[in-house]
Amino acid sequence: MLQLTVNGQPRQADPDVRTSLLDLLRDSLGLVGAKKGCDHGQCGACTVIVNGRRINSCLSLAVMHDGDEVTTIEGLGTPEQLSAMQQAFHEHDAYQCGFCTPGQICSATAVLEEVRMGWPSHVSQTLDDAQALDRAEIAERMSGNLCRCSAYPNINDAIAEAARKPDHQAKADGGERP
Repeated sequence: MLQLTVNGQPRQADPDVRTSLLDLLRDSLGLVGAKKGCDHGQCGACTVIVNGRRINSCLSLAVMHDGDEVTTIEGLGTPEQLSAMQQAFHEHDAYQCGFCTPGQICSATAVLEEVRMGWPSHVSQTLDDAQALDRAEIAERMSGNLCRCSAYPNINDAIAEAARKPDHQAKADGGERP
């Protein structure tokens, strides 16, 4: 029996060993936010956060995640109380058809944590200091998430704004979120 925590809730499942995490989330647990786009890990529509790191859930077998903590778009906020990233996407109209949006938001949420932890990207100017979250840095870090509608300028603006939000700044400064 597979046991994992999904969006803060303990969940159990008994999937076939060939079942992807994406299929477990969508078909067994009814969490349809993560999308099956390419099913080859090339589009990022299936991005979820596992133990604090973003992954393409279509490429990961569910049985590999026994005991893991999984956060999907459904666990980041609610319609009544959006996360800072969800709010920024809404305010910047950072979506068109919306198909890629859950994966974009999960990935972008993890990007802010990567930056907070000082992880460099391929375009980072240095390996030693905090990274400036400029357009090039955002584009590089989000390069695994495709938007077929080409809402990239708005997505970049939304991520940059969410990085400036007080709840992210408190976390980045070592404090807790309110």
